Amino acid sequence: MSSCNADECTGAILEMSRIEKFSKIFSELERCKEDVQKQKILEMNKLIVDMDKEEFETIFTVHSCNKIHKIIREKKLTLVNAIVLLKHIGCCKVLKRIWIDYFEESSLNRRFKKMIIDEKKKKEKDDYFLVDLCECYLVLFDNFSSKLISIRAPCLLKVALNKEKFREIQKEAETALLALSCIAEHQFPEQELHLNEIKEIIKYHQVQHNLTQLAYQSAWQFFINRLYFNENLEEVIVNELHLAEEARKELDELSKCVDWKRKKDVRGKEKKEEIALLRWLQALVVFLSSSKLWNDEFAELIGSIVQVFRFAKDNYEEIGERCINILLKEAFESFYVKVEDFLKEGAFDVLERISQSTLNDEITISCLQFY
Repeated sequence: MSSCNADECTGAILEMSRIEKFSKIFSELERCKEDVQKQKILEMNKLIVDMDKEEFETIFTVHSCNKIHKIIREKKLTLVNAIVLLKHIGCCKVLKRIWIDYFEESSLNRRFKKMIIDEKKKKEKDDYFLVDLCECYLVLFDNFSSKLISIRAPCLLKVALNKEKFREIQKEAETALLALSCIAEHQFPEQELHLNEIKEIIKYHQVQHNLTQLAYQSAWQFFINRLYFNENLEEVIVNELHLAEEARKELDELSKCVDWKRKKDVRGKEKKEEIALLRWLQALVVFLSSSKLWNDEFAELIGSIVQVFRFAKDNYEEIGERCINILLKEAFESFYVKVEDFLKEGAFDVLERISQSTLNDEITISCLQFY
């Protein structure tokens, strides 16, 4: 057997053992007492972090969601423990960039909808429980009604507005903002809903640096998504909150934390810095492709994106592709980008090299059309 095939077999064995170990613990949950359940869920959560996309999609299906709902309903799994597990599953789903639309078909989806509405109606509602429910739902499921969003957004923004720098508070704010960032642009009909709060969160961090890098990116993601219904926000984003300058600083800082020399065949969990960097690039693709405003800050941002691409091109394919996607969209689709800025920041050099070396016809055509 060749060394290449041996490596592939070893990887397959490790993958199977991780999936099988998770399945075994999952099957034992309903037969355990609450304290033992909690310990097993912590073990499951560790396994989830190490899973790749394929493993994750193998483990989490409509059947597994329905099974969790069943053992909750039969009181074989406490709701507290279920939320710890489900919130972790949902956060990992978001951070691993996995779209699982079949979760909506599960009985668990219907149960959480009902619990959120019922809790909100109570005269003496449990705010902490409601926040847990809202976070859980937003990170797990991909389609939300405007009614449920109007309940969830205020709860989570209240958590995110806590300005203390304690580690636990920062973690709570990070989860709340990550959940809010999952509300897509077309799922927010109220144009001005909570914009003052999210502006306050962003502005306060720019001075006090109280958020984690992932939390700060998520706050921007939530704000940028609101552009779908309110184009006037672009002026606020560009000239008041200075998106380009902030994004440039974040990309530069995150780039320092990534091991760019990592070998291609090294498999392991992504660091939070890598995830935040990818999320920034995706948000910038959305914003820059439709932006009508351009200033010197954007020129410097293009320079940072070029630099990230040069770091990533050998060993970080997904990051490199997102950088190229931004540069191509700006070069080919935007009427507002200044050509001299592209030239100054080295974007032309990158696009020329890509057009010469790529086997992707679409990229080659886009580069040639731009020139």
